[in-house]
Amino acid sequence: MQVVGFVGASGTGKSHRATWVAKENNIEFIIDDGLLIKGNNIVGGKSAKREITKVGSIKRALFIDKEHAEEVKKIIEESPQCSILILGTSVGMVEAIAKNLGLPKVSRIIYIEDVASEFEIKQALNTRKEEGKHVIPVPTFEIKKDFSGYFLDPLQIFRRKTKGTYQLVGEKSVVRPFFSYLGRYTISDYTIYQIVEYVTTTMEGVNRISRFRVTNHEDGIHMEMDLVLYYGYVIRPLLTKVRDKIVEEVEWLTALNIKSIDITAKSLVIDDSQN
Repeated sequence: MQVVGFVGASGTGKSHRATWVAKENNIEFIIDDGLLIKGNNIVGGKSAKREITKVGSIKRALFIDKEHAEEVKKIIEESPQCSILILGTSVGMVEAIAKNLGLPKVSRIIYIEDVASEFEIKQALNTRKEEGKHVIPVPTFEIKKDFSGYFLDPLQIFRRKTKGTYQLVGEKSVVRPFFSYLGRYTISDYTIYQIVEYVTTTMEGVNRISRFRVTNHEDGIHMEMDLVLYYGYVIRPLLTKVRDKIVEEVEWLTALNIKSIDITAKSLVIDDSQN
């Protein structure tokens, strides 16, 4: 097993370039801020960016929590011949992560200055300082379930091949963690209701919503609703169609993760317009 460190000060663009560095060096896994990443998928761990305090974020990134560390260890043990890129703000941090995960000694260190220009590093630092944004090296779709209710911003990464041509390296996700909020991004329950109301009442077979309730949980939102349907439609397939459409539209418009939806067909009415 080969362990490589990718070192740079906080906010200099390590996560932004992690996928490219791993690809260029034939490295299979990336460890970044408490997450174990393979390709474009989060395969284990918990993001330090979800912690409420900066101290909690550092502990999560270092895998201080034994349960957290054991989860990632088990996944790595399934690929004993793999190579791993560990991101850290110092060589000491990279070595501490390797030790806490029971990995071999770090064999090589790649510094952010080796892969980014001084101008690019300054740009990254300004973005972190002025906007409080952090990058996770996976697509937004992959992390949506882990960051329900957070501000998510997809970022496509290109690499110049020749003059005027670019190669798409991959998609990253920009998040604003709790501890670096400059403001708060919220979506009101009524806004969610308006989206759901529009979706349901424009579907054939649905008359109206008679009751609606939404609650927010750590892993996503839960919806409950009663519907008044038109007589003459098969109820179960119709409710399945309604549920799928609500999930599609609400997640697309709000970046919220819908954990569950309970839909009840409360009553039936005759559609007079079809007489």
